[in-house]
Amino acid sequence: MYSTDSSQPVSNETIYAPKKVSFYEHRKTHSMRPVPSGMIDFSLSSEQVARHLIGATLTVDGIGGQIVETEAYDPEEPASHSFPGITPRNAVMFGPPGYVYVYRSYGLHWCLNFVCREEGHGAGVLIRAIEPLSGLDVMRERRGIEPVRLLCSGPGRLTQALDITHRHNGMALSEAPFQIEAPLEPVGIVVGPRIGLTKAIDLPWRFGLAGSKFWSKPFPKHV
Repeated sequence: MYSTDSSQPVSNETIYAPKKVSFYEHRKTHSMRPVPSGMIDFSLSSEQVARHLIGATLTVDGIGGQIVETEAYDPEEPASHSFPGITPRNAVMFGPPGYVYVYRSYGLHWCLNFVCREEGHGAGVLIRAIEPLSGLDVMRERRGIEPVRLLCSGPGRLTQALDITHRHNGMALSEAPFQIEAPLEPVGIVVGPRIGLTKAIDLPWRFGLAGSKFWSKPFPKHV
């Protein structure tokens, strides 16, 4: 999750320099269990989950909408936070699937990720944008703007609109305040390279709802 874009994950620690910790040392103080959530199978690869999340409905305390843009990250590629191994910052990524991983990007805003694959692997999906459907007035108040298209069209925008902070880090997607439901029918998906990265820039692991007006940025027209 390296990035030159402030809305993107970064693997070099911009807030503090963490020491290495073992996953089992982390587990001593974090009780976590595998969680199925909303018919989305988070035990699959991050690429698969990122696709399956397009068109899904996500709400936090009843505020939210339809997921229209995601990015996949895996520890085997250097753009991922988990590529260097487990640290205090990224330890949740190495837990069981179906949990929330939240971090602050460039010290500016929070980013929302969902943990994938088996426990100990370290994969995740960044939620880049949603189409607001419920609680628009609350979102507008939190964001301080009126246009619906700008409320959640970017990782930092959507976390501000949904009031996501580090207090949500390590929470289960199957429990309040989160609610996530898979799309009821197949949706069209567009694919492209992830945004603002300096490594693994050619991987086509950014996914979007075809025809959506709520992406953070346009997808390449040739895709």
